[in-house]
Amino acid sequence: MRPYRWTKPPCKLGLRGSNHGEEASLFTDLCARCENHLKVIDSKWDSLIRTKIERQLAYEPDVETKNRKRFRQQPAPFGADWEIRFGPDNRFRVLYKVAHETRELLVLAIGVKQGNRLLVGGEEMDL
Repeated sequence: MRPYRWTKPPCKLGLRGSNHGEEASLFTDLCARCENHLKVIDSKWDSLIRTKIERQLAYEPDVETKNRKRFRQQPAPFGADWEIRFGPDNRFRVLYKVAHETRELLVLAIGVKQGNRLLVGGEEMDL
């Protein structure tokens, strides 16, 4: 499924602004299925998820931090290279890939971690 670029991004997900500087010129794309992943998650978390995607991935999305990890096992779910964790008890996961040659950041999946299970779009995924 082809990703699409947000023309009117909720919560300022497009990072093209001139006031963000050169490092933040990565475009943030959400895969169309990510919208369905968000629909399964309680809507009270929408603004938190969108804000965290914007803030966590705005600068150096390919540098490991405490809550941003590169997948060690390959192939990773959805073909993702990276994962960020956030929210109460780090329950939310965003899986994404960075394409340096096109300066794009592609969000591939948004899920909820429950115990040892990752639920993406209401379905359990292997990690």
